[in-house]
Amino acid sequence: MIPLFEHYPPLGHRLPYVSLGEFPTPVQKLQHLGKDMGLNHLYIKRDDLSGKVYGGNKTRKLEFLLGNALSTKVKEVLTFGYAGSNHCLATAIYAQQVGLRSISMLMPQPNAHYVRRNLLMSHYCGAEFHQYVSIPFVALGTIYQFPRHGLKRGRFPQFIPPGGSSPLGTVGFVNAAFELKEQIMKGEIPEPDYIYVASGTTGTAVGLMLGLRAASLKSRVISVRVADEQFVNVRKMAKLFHKTNSLLCSLDPSFPKFQFSEKDVDLRHGFFGQQYALFTKEGMEAVTRMEKTEGIKLEGTYTGKAFAGLIDDVEKRDLEDKVLLFWQTHNSRDFSEAIATVDYHQLPQPFHRYFEEEVQPLDTHS
Repeated sequence: MIPLFEHYPPLGHRLPYVSLGEFPTPVQKLQHLGKDMGLNHLYIKRDDLSGKVYGGNKTRKLEFLLGNALSTKVKEVLTFGYAGSNHCLATAIYAQQVGLRSISMLMPQPNAHYVRRNLLMSHYCGAEFHQYVSIPFVALGTIYQFPRHGLKRGRFPQFIPPGGSSPLGTVGFVNAAFELKEQIMKGEIPEPDYIYVASGTTGTAVGLMLGLRAASLKSRVISVRVADEQFVNVRKMAKLFHKTNSLLCSLDPSFPKFQFSEKDVDLRHGFFGQQYALFTKEGMEAVTRMEKTEGIKLEGTYTGKAFAGLIDDVEKRDLEDKVLLFWQTHNSRDFSEAIATVDYHQLPQPFHRYFEEEVQPLDTHS
């Protein structure tokens, strides 16, 4: 019984759900790094360990999204991302685990070692790839692929939005907030003053904000933008909050309805850099600092930039006695053995360039 269903039993009967992950994920005090930064209470939530094969933040969302796919008896799911998308990889892994096929509609991005690994692992898990040059072409490609697969399989695929950030997927992080409350009650961590999280499609941050309210926690979520502002903005976050809240209220009238406005969002824009998935100097310094002091791996697209945001706050504000929690959304599971025998030439030709061209200059953490 997951924490959200324990608090609101009708949701357990009415929300589609399939158990995929290893929960609760640990909370850990960052003793060495906290001391190095002059903080008395620095913690990390280890969602990088959320699954045996593949961790990260997508597992929580997919428990509801793939639960829904299974309940509607589809045979395939179709989702979206950039070439090295962690979300598309997680979808491929967990879809295969529950007996579904996965289709990834992808766009180009700056090259990195993780792009190569994610493409190979997605192929290993049976994902079907299609690459398009821009969002309008992805839309056209989807219009083509959707009926094509429907005719081929006898059922249309089910859409999973980018990052899994629909109201249903966002419920995964409403549940995560209740999980955190249980850990607070057990004394594993004091109630955080601030929770820092990377925000690429907003579902993780929004789910936490809603879940913290529902769990009567006062922690404030600091969202660090790591994608283009058209995908990550205050208006979009407020809209997703209200839609997710309405979904839960419609399924269980005892779930509280919250007032929420754009002023309730704390979104940091200064750490994105020049382009999505283009690493920044500050982000990679944060990656190196975490690995050297605590042995925990971050990466350059999401978590390095988010942790750079936390470091910047610590340097500019008096946070010495505040309880800070960094929500680790990266996968730390090693799947190198699984992909060791996968030849990139087995991938569709448009993806070969990621293996034949150099990675970006700041990507030194192979």
